[in-house]
Order: sequence, then structure tokens, then C-alpha cells
Amino acid sequence: MHEGFWIDRWASSQIGFHQKDINPYLRQQWPGLGLQRGDRVLVPLCGKSHDLAWLVREGLRVMGVELARKAVEDFFTEQQLQPSVREVGGFSVYASGSIELWCGDIFALTHEQVSDCAGLYDRAALIALPPAMRERYVAHLTDLLPGGCKGLLITLDYEQEKMDGPPFSVDDAEVQRLFQPGWRAELLERNDVLGKNWRFDSYGLTRTDENVYRVEKRG
Repeated sequence: MHEGFWIDRWASSQIGFHQKDINPYLRQQWPGLGLQRGDRVLVPLCGKSHDLAWLVREGLRVMGVELARKAVEDFFTEQQLQPSVREVGGFSVYASGSIELWCGDIFALTHEQVSDCAGLYDRAALIALPPAMRERYVAHLTDLLPGGCKGLLITLDYEQEKMDGPPFSVDDAEVQRLFQPGWRAELLERNDVLGKNWRFDSYGLTRTDENVYRVEKRG
């Protein structure tokens, strides 16, 4: 799980994790967070997700972070946007209107760069990382983001011994352990999606749950 792994995945179009439509949990659960128009939302490991554009249409300012330059450039091409590009520290920042995609290593982000983020949306970041990196990732978010920051976290929970990640299985016990004590993590819904993805079936899994959490950074 090094930088080249994800860059190679994008270069070879091995992006089965990319969803071709807006995530339904985002549509259903995001309004309940109570964020205001104009609030800034951090989207880690964002790829070229259509969710980014949906958040912008909801009146939010979006800060996506993505390692693969191809993913960033594909997003703007597919959204028919012409971004400006500037260099900030170790990042190339592509910006158009209310969206900025920071191309670089999320672990290089500083508190100052995200101190005004009122929201967080993680659909595919935590589950993209192996255990040691998950620890580091959540600790990094805890150090970076301000108190009161709230958002959605979407995870997968399946029999890890039957299928290699990514995406990795992250069960409720691990979510609670990782996010305590810096965050509150409330399970909003759990849905069995076994049978909706051919890859899950091919590994002989008997359950594949998608869990959706409301998370809030303690002040």
C-alpha cells in the first residue's frame, strides 16, 4: 500500500471502487448533518467521485484530496470544468468555483490548510487503507480538523479472511476504537449488499454490510 499502488490503479483504469452515480447514502443522510451553505467539506481520497459535484450543488465548498493526478484531471474533464492550478506546499491545487482538489499525499496536510472545514465525507478512504495506515489516518484527521466538524463515514464489514483488500473490512468495533475519544461515531444504518457486486460473490462471502456513520469531532 504505497503511493505507486494507487497511481498504477488509476493509470490502468483498475478503478472498480469508482461509483458511476452519486452515493445514495450521501443523498439520504447528508441533510441531517445540518451543515450550512458555504461550509467547507473535506473529502479524503476523493478520486473523481460524482459526490464532489453533488456537494457543490448543495451549496458547499469542497476540498478533495487525491494522490493520483489522473483522477483529479479526469474529474474536471468529465465535469466540463477548466480549473486553475497552483502549488501549495507539496500539493498541486486544482480549483474551479467552489471546488478544490488537492493532488498529493493526505498525510502532508496541515492544520492550517483544513482549519475551516466544518464537514467531512469519507466514502472510500478509511476502507482503502490497511490496519496500520487506518490508525495513522484517523489520528491525522483528529489532529487536523476543528472541534465540531461533522460528517459521514461509510465502511464495509465482511469476512476479511476470505477476500483481500482494498476495500478492507472495517467493522463497528474498529470504527469505535479508532474514533474514540476524539470523535463521536453514531451508526445510522447497516445494509447487506451481498449479491450487488460480482467480486463479493466470487470470493464466497456470506455477508457484506455497508455501514453508514455520522461522525463529529469533539470540541
